[in-house]
Amino acid sequence: MEERLVEKFKRVKLLLLDVDGVLTEGRIMFLGNIEEIKCFDVYDGLGVVLLKRAGIKTIIITAKKSSAVRKRAKEMEIEEVYQGVQNKLKVYQKILKKHKVLPEEIGFIGDEIIDLPVLEKVGLSIAVPNAVEEVKQKVDYITHKEGGRGAVREVCEIILKTQGKWEGAIKRFLNLENSH
Repeated sequence: MEERLVEKFKRVKLLLLDVDGVLTEGRIMFLGNIEEIKCFDVYDGLGVVLLKRAGIKTIIITAKKSSAVRKRAKEMEIEEVYQGVQNKLKVYQKILKKHKVLPEEIGFIGDEIIDLPVLEKVGLSIAVPNAVEEVKQKVDYITHKEGGRGAVREVCEIILKTQGKWEGAIKRFLNLENSH
């Protein structure tokens, strides 16, 4: 990885995530007319938990509304979730003020045109390989793993390793697990 990109990963204090196509494969299934079904990757979830253990916050910003997203966010210890957002840039600006972070301290993983305004503002813009071409052309990094198949975990690991926090995050996670 080139040094310029490593420096961008090192600066991340807050990671923003889209859902459909990033935390999921982007496919939506319906169970009758009850509720939509979304499939999440357990590796992504643990990556987000490890980030939190290292003091790096994760926030979800998604255009759709889904109770599955709220439930999964809780499991991943993500406290801030913005659903039904059509103007992600407005939410991004609110997050900057609320968390007192600079644009260069924020990473964002997106995959669709609606994500472009934020991807163009953050310090580290990331797409998944299954993202639309317009997004892939504008980002700093394209994950090796597909959305919904470990892309978020890949990014979490790179952030923690470039910041020298990987081993500490794992130790904190294992100590928490062993103390129950």
